Amino acid sequence: MRRIVIIPTYNEKENVERMTDTVMSLDYNFDLLFVDDGSPDGTANLVKGKQAQYEGRVHLIERSGKLGLGTAYIEGFRWALQNGYDQIFEMDCDFSHNPNDLLRLSDRLSDDAEVVVGSRYVRGVNVVNWPLSRLLMSYFASKYVRLITRMPVCDATAGFVGYRAEVLQRINLDNVQMIGYGFQIEMKYTAWRLGFNIVEESIIFVDREEGTSKMSGGIFGEAFFGVMELPFRSIK
Repeated sequence: MRRIVIIPTYNEKENVERMTDTVMSLDYNFDLLFVDDGSPDGTANLVKGKQAQYEGRVHLIERSGKLGLGTAYIEGFRWALQNGYDQIFEMDCDFSHNPNDLLRLSDRLSDDAEVVVGSRYVRGVNVVNWPLSRLLMSYFASKYVRLITRMPVCDATAGFVGYRAEVLQRINLDNVQMIGYGFQIEMKYTAWRLGFNIVEESIIFVDREEGTSKMSGGIFGEAFFGVMELPFRSIK
């Protein structure tokens, strides 16, 4: 079983080394692929240092600028598929997602799930230290997605997700249109429309302690209006 975690980065110098060490220490072997969008704070150079420490397990794609979360993941997905990984995960670098939960997500992919979502809302609301306004926006965004698409997922905007390789092989990555956080919705919706089994595994989401959030009004707007188009879009 070959597992890889894809982590897009932009100015994550406070977190990237600790994240690498934490993932490398897990009971299961997870490789790491960082996709860095030209971080001016030197994030990529810190990753290169970890590549020397964990030879063959830490990988880096360097891009010239901020090209969007979705394009970073798609580039990472293609790289992971070309290199023969069986389980492919998305995760943030800021420890809002607990790396130890990768073990549970991997177990679900080995069992009944073809897509597994680290879900904040499948068992109540499991979010720590978010402002109430952002929590309400996130919670009701997932309610909105479910209303419009009928997709039975409680946390459609979640960014802690694992895929079996065959799911990403079936999805036409060239057709993915949303590049911000709407990308997370579009990927889950496409997998569901293709008939794959999506399972939600409850996690506790903790707001970042180091670095700054990349959320913006434009990102939210893309997701809001993009969801309206999903039921009418071809998935072939």
